[in-house]
Amino acid sequence: MHQALYRKYRPQTFDDVCGQGHVTDVLRYEVEHESVSHAYLFCGSRGTGKTTCAKILAKAVNCEDPQRGNPCGKCAACREIAAGSATDVIEMDAASNNGVDAIRQLCEEVSYTPAALRRKVYIIDEVHMLSQGAFNALLKTIEEPPEHVIFILATTELQKLPATIISRCQRFDFYRIDVKVIADRLHHIAEKESISLAEDAAVLLARQAQGGMRDAIGLMELCSAGGACITGAHVREVLGMSGYDAAAKTFRLIAQGDMSGLFAAVADVVSSAKDISVYWQELLSFTRDMLICKYAQSAAAYLNLTSQESEILSDTAALFSMPRLIHLCSLLDEGAAKMARSPATKRMTAELTLLKMCQPQLDVSAEALAARISALEDKLALADIGTSAFQQKAEPKTEKAKEKTPILKPPKEDPKPATAKEDIRERVQDISEALARLGDPHKGLAGFLAQADICTSPDGKTLYIAADGFAAALLGKADAKEAVAQAFALAKITDGKAAVVIETKAPGAKEGAPADEIGKLL
Repeated sequence: MHQALYRKYRPQTFDDVCGQGHVTDVLRYEVEHESVSHAYLFCGSRGTGKTTCAKILAKAVNCEDPQRGNPCGKCAACREIAAGSATDVIEMDAASNNGVDAIRQLCEEVSYTPAALRRKVYIIDEVHMLSQGAFNALLKTIEEPPEHVIFILATTELQKLPATIISRCQRFDFYRIDVKVIADRLHHIAEKESISLAEDAAVLLARQAQGGMRDAIGLMELCSAGGACITGAHVREVLGMSGYDAAAKTFRLIAQGDMSGLFAAVADVVSSAKDISVYWQELLSFTRDMLICKYAQSAAAYLNLTSQESEILSDTAALFSMPRLIHLCSLLDEGAAKMARSPATKRMTAELTLLKMCQPQLDVSAEALAARISALEDKLALADIGTSAFQQKAEPKTEKAKEKTPILKPPKEDPKPATAKEDIRERVQDISEALARLGDPHKGLAGFLAQADICTSPDGKTLYIAADGFAAALLGKADAKEAVAQAFALAKITDGKAAVVIETKAPGAKEGAPADEIGKLL
């Protein structure tokens, strides 16, 4: 009979458990020094090792020859518990035995000594499902059980447990397992099972499992059916995922206001038999990634992406401002809730929500109003910039008109000539805010600007952009230079609307030092 891979490769010692060292180290120490508690509470999301550690602990406290706190796996007690035939290790599912009568019967059996092992171990899974009466019946027994009894409670919803139960247990929190740890484990199992697993597929499976090792192994086994090589494309096809490129394409259509393209994107998802809910979750995840990429100081610490995915994410995030991204998040959340309430209208919900995302004026929510106010503030800022520039040009004439008598002024000193040590240009390190401020007709320039070398003059009045030949030709157009000047002014990178100077980089040219730039000008 076929055995599922997650059962076949279930860890048999504390050392084999992945990603829960803060738990296994303590349990191993307690077993080795014979200081085991009478009651444990294991809490955490599904597939993180709660039941696995409970069974290992049951073996360890009954093992005839423990190895530094780990069960030996060879003695009769270890073999019986591993096979599930040990009568003194009782596993109870609280989801189906949640009544007070079942707990009362358990409490009566506790007083009997073990039949064959050193200790009786009660493993109660999903303990939060017990009724209030059942918790009350268990309370006294779990507080002062006989010396030969150990209780191990496991739950995915700690908040549903009474405080009186939690306070009587030694609590361990099981964390979601890191993507890299899961991917390494998948590679190990794939090698043992002669499964061809690509690196991108392992990372994709690990991300999809959301920190659960059991889910990741189950998904890999599903994708390996048929003996085909497991690649990233194969995983997306089997799991009905659209992929990172599809999510980025959708957001680029939103930034461009291309409603026809958005209808086509939804049609592609439907025609490929992929679940719209999965596609929607990918959009939500991509929006969250854009917020982190755009505003977190160390985005790599929160994102598990390949270098190609990081580049796609960065280019797409540059098209949106903070208020717009928050508005998109709100609309996606609202759309997900509507899909859950009415699955039959998923496609219509997706299309209408994407139209709202494309046209903020169709939405009257607070987030939509904030996005529209942000756009109005940009226009007002541009108007102020234009007014200030006009006043600066008019002021010299006004001053000349006021001068009725000549005023003797001391002679000005000749300015010092620029030296090779002086920086005549200041490098612009972060242009993400300026890219987000580009107007809708010029959003396509963001990718070219992201690849260009951008500097400003010390007074912030001139913007120098060095780009490749094709990009320089596009950026050199009058309307493009005007849009770039406005965007950098709104982002407060330049002092008002600066003069834009487009320079063409030689093929393969590297960024020069300030002294080199001075040499070119002299």
